[in-house]
Amino acid sequence: MKILIVGLGSIGKKHVDAIMSLYPFAEIFALRSCKASEPYKQVINIYSKEEIPDKLTFVVIATITSEHEVVIHEMMELNCPLFIEKPVLSELINAVEISGQLQQRSIVSYVACNLRFHPSLQFVKDYLDKHQPRINEVNIYCGSYLPDWRPNQNYRTNYSAHADRGGGAHLDLIHEIDYCTWLFGFPDKALSVKTNTSSLTISAVDQARFIYSYPLFTVGITLNYFRRDAKRQLEIITDTDTLMVDLLTNTVQTVLDGKILFHEKLNMLDTYKSQIKYFFDCIQSNIQPMNDFNYSVKVLKLAINE
Repeated sequence: MKILIVGLGSIGKKHVDAIMSLYPFAEIFALRSCKASEPYKQVINIYSKEEIPDKLTFVVIATITSEHEVVIHEMMELNCPLFIEKPVLSELINAVEISGQLQQRSIVSYVACNLRFHPSLQFVKDYLDKHQPRINEVNIYCGSYLPDWRPNQNYRTNYSAHADRGGGAHLDLIHEIDYCTWLFGFPDKALSVKTNTSSLTISAVDQARFIYSYPLFTVGITLNYFRRDAKRQLEIITDTDTLMVDLLTNTVQTVLDGKILFHEKLNMLDTYKSQIKYFFDCIQSNIQPMNDFNYSVKVLKLAINE
């Protein structure tokens, strides 16, 4: 197994850790932009496309969001499966053209939204499929403090703080929009408000609110960069009770009787491992992944509201 990583930052390293844990004998190559780049574990650094080995199993694209389009174009030339870190692109201008090229080359694609492999959300998906409760309202919330994301770095220098580099709460936290479509499908109508007026003083969107209309219920999604006490929850209000899902504690419970339906210790690396295994299994079995390029573009349209 030979795997190429393009973009060996914090998220790229998580993917490397997941791959090494699952496939310890895999050869992992990282295409680096600077020869002074520090080595990471057993990853083999290369510095030009000419050094990319033949017969790659797949490519992981984990650069900053604004670079995704260029890198996808470059990596398509290898004609091997692409594992793309979310969000798939920072803008939609050339999405149709890229989609056409992927289809023409028969390249398998998957966009990494590891919350689809979060145990609580998987429990909820199974629960909804089994019980099919009458839903009246859904609320999704994800808020945390951007300066805490990378404590040893000035948050204003990170891409997340810069709109022109693909940053913004609506893109960084697109997980919530993605799992909303995974659980409930795509909405009939979408509205959004995005601001960057908080005390963080950054150019990127630091708060985004969405309202999605479905035939029988509405979904409200709130995403922000400035909440000091991190909160990541899903609330499903049915005609009989409220289902509360806490993604940070990995707990699902009912509100009226306080019954805990699901709880277990959470290791987020497991979600990265699960999605790498899922993608590799899709390649091996010649199965189209559930969150391919085209699906993720539809999710991006919701995030950008186009």
